[in-house]
Amino acid sequence: MENFQNTLEKYAELAVQVGVNIQKGQTLVINTSIDSAELVRLIVKKAYEAGAKNVQVNWDDDTVSRLKYDLAPDEAFQEFPKWRVQMLEQLAEEGAAFMSVVSSSPDLLKGVEPDRIASFQKAAGQAMKKYRQYIQSDKVSWTVIAAPSQAWAAKVFPHLPKEEQTPALWEAIFKAVRADTNDPVEAWKNHDEELHKKVDYLNGKRYKKLHYTAPGTDLTIELPEGHLWVGAGSINEQGHEFMANMPTEEVFTVPHKTGVNGYVSSTKPLSYGGNIINNFKVTFENGRITEVQAEEGEEVLKKLVETDEGSHYLGEIALVPHHSPISQSNVLFYNTLFDENASNHLAIGSAYAFCIEGGKSMSQDELEQHGLNTSITHVDFMIGSDQMNIDGITESGNSEPIFRNGNWAEGI
Repeated sequence: MENFQNTLEKYAELAVQVGVNIQKGQTLVINTSIDSAELVRLIVKKAYEAGAKNVQVNWDDDTVSRLKYDLAPDEAFQEFPKWRVQMLEQLAEEGAAFMSVVSSSPDLLKGVEPDRIASFQKAAGQAMKKYRQYIQSDKVSWTVIAAPSQAWAAKVFPHLPKEEQTPALWEAIFKAVRADTNDPVEAWKNHDEELHKKVDYLNGKRYKKLHYTAPGTDLTIELPEGHLWVGAGSINEQGHEFMANMPTEEVFTVPHKTGVNGYVSSTKPLSYGGNIINNFKVTFENGRITEVQAEEGEEVLKKLVETDEGSHYLGEIALVPHHSPISQSNVLFYNTLFDENASNHLAIGSAYAFCIEGGKSMSQDELEQHGLNTSITHVDFMIGSDQMNIDGITESGNSEPIFRNGNWAEGI
C-alpha cells in the first residue's frame, strides 16, 4: 500500500510538472470523474505546491451520465451548456492549463440509441469549436492522463477476481506512463529526446506520400507541402513545454485532406461514445470516406462519419512501433489514450494546426487552403500490427522503407 501511494504521488507530480508544466500564478482546470478523486486531490496539492494560482476541478459521474442517456428527453442531447463553453473559452484566453483525467467504462453507453450519442457529440463539437482550436493550435498547455474505475478495470482484466482488477489496471497505467521508475520526470525527458530523433529524421525526408500495406490494408496518403512531424512534447504560445498525452509513443503529422486513397482495417477495438466499434474497414477515395464496415458497432461508426463534412476525411496520421512498451505489455486497454500508443493509427476529423509550417497562426480558411481538414470531431483508430509495412514516397517517386513488420525500418 505504501509503495502504491509513493507511485501515485510520482504520477501526480508527473502530470503537473511534465503534463501541463504548470507555471507560477497559472490556473489549472481539471476535467475528471468522481472515480479519480484520490489521484485528482493529489494533483491539486502538487499544482498548488508548484505555484498554481487556482485549481478548478469539474467533476462528472458515469452513473449520472448513463441515467441522462436512459431517461432524458431527446432534446436534451441537441444542446450543450453555453456557460460551460464560455467558462472554458475565457480560461483559455487567460492562459489557463487544462488537464483531463479519463476513467470511464468503455461500455458506459452500450445499448443507448446511436442517434442520441451522435446528437450530443455533434452539439458538443459545435459548441466547443473555438476552444478546440485553442487546443489544436497549442495556444494553451493541456494534457490527458487516466485513472482506473472499477467498470473499466473489469473490462480490461475480466479474468481476474474483482478485488484484483483495479490494482492491476493501476499497475498497467503506472508502467505505461513510467511512473514506476525511480525518476519519472527524467525518464520522460529521455523518452522525449528519443521520439524527437524520429521526428527529425522524417522532417528531413519531406516525403510526398506514405503507402501502407498489411492484411486488409492498402492505403496511400499524400502529405501536404510544409507538413511537420511532431512527437512527445509540445510548446504553447508562451513558449512553455507540455506533454499533451501521457502516455505517448507516437510521432504524427497531417494528411492532405483530399489525398487519401485505398482501404484500411482496424487492428484494435475503438471505444467511442461509450460503445465499442470492432473489426472495421474504412475505404477512401480522394480523401473522402466512401464506405465503412464493422463487425461490432457499425451504426455508431456510421454516425461518427456523418457528424459533419470534415468527419468524412482524415486529420492525423501517427506512427507507433509494434515493439512499443504498451504494445509489448499485451494489455488491451479499450481506451484510445493507451491503445493508440500501442499501434499505428489514423484520426477521423480535424487536423492539428501545428503540424504544418506556420499553422499555429493561420486562420481556419488558410489551414484548409494548405490541405488540412477541419471538423468538430477528432477520433483516433488503430491500424498497426506486426504485419504492417509503410513506405515513404519521395517527390521524385522513389519508395523508401519507413516501417517493416510493424517496426521502424533499419537505420531510422
